[in-house]
Amino acid sequence: MAIDSSPSSSSSSSSSDDDLLRSLLRLARDVPQYPQPKALPRGSLASLARRCKLLSALFDELLNGADRYLPRGASLCLREIQLVLQRFKALLADCSARSRMRLLLQSDTVSSEFHELNLELATLLDILPMSELEISDDVRDLVDLARRQSRRSQQSVNPNEEDLKSDVLKLIQQIEREIVPERSNLESIFHRLGLDDSISCRDEMECLEREIGDRVAQKWTPAMIALVGLVRYAKCVLFGASTPRPDLSAGKFSFSEQSELNIPQDFRCPISLELMTDPVVVSSGQTYDRESISRWFGSAHATCPKTGQVLTNLELIPNKSLKNLIARWCRENNVPFEVSEPAKIESSSVSANKAALEAARMTATFLVEKLVGSPSVETTNRVVHEIRQLAKLGSDNRVFLAEAGAIPLLVPLFYSTDSNLQLNSVTAVLNLSILEANKRRIMHTEGASSALIHAMAEGVTWRVKENAAASVLSLCSVNSYRRRLGRKQQLVERLVELACNGPDSTKRDALAAVLCLAGERENIARLVDAGVAKLAVEMLDSEEVGETAAAIVAAVSKRGGAEAVSAVPGSITKLVSLMRSGTERARESAAAALVLLCRRIGGSMVQKVAATPGVEWVIWELMGMGTDRARRKAASLGRICRKWAVASALAAGETGHTAALSAVSMAEPVVVASVGSGL
Repeated sequence: MAIDSSPSSSSSSSSSDDDLLRSLLRLARDVPQYPQPKALPRGSLASLARRCKLLSALFDELLNGADRYLPRGASLCLREIQLVLQRFKALLADCSARSRMRLLLQSDTVSSEFHELNLELATLLDILPMSELEISDDVRDLVDLARRQSRRSQQSVNPNEEDLKSDVLKLIQQIEREIVPERSNLESIFHRLGLDDSISCRDEMECLEREIGDRVAQKWTPAMIALVGLVRYAKCVLFGASTPRPDLSAGKFSFSEQSELNIPQDFRCPISLELMTDPVVVSSGQTYDRESISRWFGSAHATCPKTGQVLTNLELIPNKSLKNLIARWCRENNVPFEVSEPAKIESSSVSANKAALEAARMTATFLVEKLVGSPSVETTNRVVHEIRQLAKLGSDNRVFLAEAGAIPLLVPLFYSTDSNLQLNSVTAVLNLSILEANKRRIMHTEGASSALIHAMAEGVTWRVKENAAASVLSLCSVNSYRRRLGRKQQLVERLVELACNGPDSTKRDALAAVLCLAGERENIARLVDAGVAKLAVEMLDSEEVGETAAAIVAAVSKRGGAEAVSAVPGSITKLVSLMRSGTERARESAAAALVLLCRRIGGSMVQKVAATPGVEWVIWELMGMGTDRARRKAASLGRICRKWAVASALAAGETGHTAALSAVSMAEPVVVASVGSGL
């Protein structure tokens, strides 16, 4: 085939060469100006910057020369050089994104990558046909110098870097042997690492945790896990408790960073109140996070924590649709969410990592000792904030903080008039209460119940009141504590008050705590006296808390409060309406509440239910389309109404034929539904 030497072909080649040279010049100038990675190796980066400056003279002269058409061999060689420079830039970007600790641990690997790229660059400069390029002698000398420098590149690590790496690994071993590091040694190592304040330490921890979660360096994962604990300990010891970020002062658990996002209630586990990462459904139809409900079953419970219902089996069914919704919500709101098994592996690795555990124990002990001697409200608030953050990071930390004596020191701070200190102390106790053993410690701390009541009544902010209510909910997961807390009339009244007047998130936590208290019969009288029946009925039509309100009505009706529920105006109408248009769980609870009211009160209540417009068709529809539990409750309600219709007709002295017609007219939809649904 003949080569096209037309003007248009030459013009196209020239344009392509121009683009190539511009790209090369831009890369050669960008690399030396690339932000210096905060970590190592500095020597490799400095030598690379020098070579790029030398080569930029070549690219600039070629681009601005009179004849910018490149010979084919030179063009191909320069394109390969372009790829090498791009790889250099990508390696720089990767080094900049890595944590300092990880880059230090992998310094030999990084040095090897730089060495290989230098050798590739030297080879390409060897074969670059300089004689075919119209460039000055000065530029030729610069290119030759760059080639010789690249060729002399050696795969070596700076001795200072090796010494620092050795010192860091020795420090991990020292902590693993339960030896508290000397402050001077700790300070020297962190100064050499460039971690000179609490902010840089915090950023380093976040970067390490992200890398551990992404499984980017499995060989070094155990060391990186230990280093997270080491950096956290050093941050507290060397730089003191850091000033809390403004956006961290409002939330609780792992939601602190996203406190303004109004996390959907259905995405939070009813037990831990944390974002569910592995939602599962139990036989009662309620959804929990797998870890929380497994721990509940492991404590010899065989009931549903939310409803108190005895479970027919302890099988856990993954709620994949909810998990997908949570994952999507997290992506949209930039909330970290692990959707795969490796997250669990990393969590278990942390628990099994001796150095990480000892570092956490040392941090907890240091913070509690610091809290004892805090001289001012500001200093105390910083320490309590650190305790709060540590308490939300895992059960081991909660154990260490409680064993160090944090709870008796935090409880008196509930009475602080400083809003931040009050919030941090309440939230820290809330985070600590997730652990079963800590529930006992809190309940046995003198004045803890009174402090919670005070926080709910006199909290400086709604968030304080909300987290105090959430603490009550957490403690109520233990039956004996549920009874003890329920005996405190003031506590019950404060919960009802929050549910009445608080914002939506506060109402949810307060009502959830009320529902938990309603699981004990002896609490019902105090709940009724506090106005729970009226409150729950009024909230049945709420989109936010209607489900919980219906569950409360059913629980109160079941355990002695049926009369109080029936006395609330419109209670029957609202329950029937909820059976028709509520969520699946709300319809279940509404049907259960009506069955309980009819059984506890008798004919007068059945008459009210039967007289409610459309009740027959609501029962029929629920039996045909409801959940298994809803169908059973609807069928029971239908039988109750049918028996009442027959009994009423007979009591009125009607003929058998008339009584039969009356009963059939009442029961006909139910019978049809029973046949259609196979019941």
